[in-house]
This record gives sequence, C-alpha cells and structure tokens, in this order.
Amino acid sequence: MSHMISVEPLADGWAVRHGDIENPQVFTSGAKAETAARNLGARLADAGDAAEVQIILRDGSVAGRIVCRASA
Repeated sequence: MSHMISVEPLADGWAVRHGDIENPQVFTSGAKAETAARNLGARLADAGDAAEVQIILRDGSVAGRIVCRASA
C-alpha cells in the first residue's frame, strides 16, 4: 500500500494531511510540519508501506517531494 502525505499552508500555520484522514495535524511552522510528515513517512516505510510526502508552498506550488520506500 502507498500512502500520500502532504504539508499544506493554512491561514495561521501548516497542516500535515495523510490520505483520507479528516483531521490534519496542525503546526505553527512549516519546518515543524515537514519534520512531522517526514517522520510519519519513515514510520510507514518501516512498517512495510511506501509513502510519498509532498511539500506545498503558500502559492500552491510543490516545493519538494520525498519518497519513503517500504522496508522489506
């Protein structure tokens, strides 16, 4: 299974969204949100599921993409 995780801007912070989960994690800084998203991706990969993290800027452009490959 492959998971999509995104870091997206909010009016007053940043959200980490994961798949179909309705309630995102909210952070005051983009750096904290990105760290949380990377950690989540790594934990999913360690559990055997691939994950992709996308970092989205305030203008809507994609700043980066991190692929976390599933462990064997």
